[in-house]
Amino acid sequence: MNDLQNAILDAPTYYLDSFMEVPVDRQFLHGAVSVFSTRSPAKLSSNEDAAAIVPYDERTGVLVVADGMGGHASGELAARLAVESVVHAVVENRNSGLLLRSAIINGFELANAKVQSIGNGAGTTLAVVEISEEQVRPYHCGDSIILVTGQRGKIKLTTTSHSPVGYGVEAGLLEPSAAMHHEDRHLILNAIGSTNMRIEIGSALKLAARDTVVLASDGLTDNLQVDEIVQVMRKGALARSIQSIATICRDRMNGSSGLLSKPDDLTIVAFRRN
Repeated sequence: MNDLQNAILDAPTYYLDSFMEVPVDRQFLHGAVSVFSTRSPAKLSSNEDAAAIVPYDERTGVLVVADGMGGHASGELAARLAVESVVHAVVENRNSGLLLRSAIINGFELANAKVQSIGNGAGTTLAVVEISEEQVRPYHCGDSIILVTGQRGKIKLTTTSHSPVGYGVEAGLLEPSAAMHHEDRHLILNAIGSTNMRIEIGSALKLAARDTVVLASDGLTDNLQVDEIVQVMRKGALARSIQSIATICRDRMNGSSGLLSKPDDLTIVAFRRN
């Protein structure tokens, strides 16, 4: 890893149409961030996921993941526009005096307008976290997950997928293991680009030392259960954990594990507090 990659981030960094073999690991705020993004092993077209890391000030930053839908070109464009919209809103807010929360909400609304303007039914999920010195706040639309876990494997937060299957799990009508293979797992009820887009905003959650925040497209959650993700995340260095998770996902997508799986683009952004 070169000096630039090791440097503390002071400007937004985008991950668009990425085809990574190993995670990118960087210092960020009061901890470290690791990013992995690659296209589905079942296709040769573009990666329709997008992500960004956005420093806001010395103590605060924003992480973003989007998973585009609507065909290869449209999905990639929708995800890129969504991520760029949030980044633009956050950066423009630095000297405004407004709450960062307001800027993120503005970013969602700008993203929705821009994706609607594509005009061909394109859409995207959007997951965002606002990280400050001692807390995290989640914002999401769609089925890209936000997960917070402690060093000992305690799940402190997991967002609900805006989908029939996600709501079924939340209501206790479906077991998580059954949800992964449900025939309607590809359906979502809320997306950037829809006329009735809804932003779900979580309460601020205290971050303890060594807590890990994960944002990911459904390439992760369609192939690993949350408990499996947590068990890998709690062991060892952050980048090594992300590499292990990516390897397991890819093995399952390729069918080498013998387990049911769903080949898909895979994007993971993880932050660990020092």
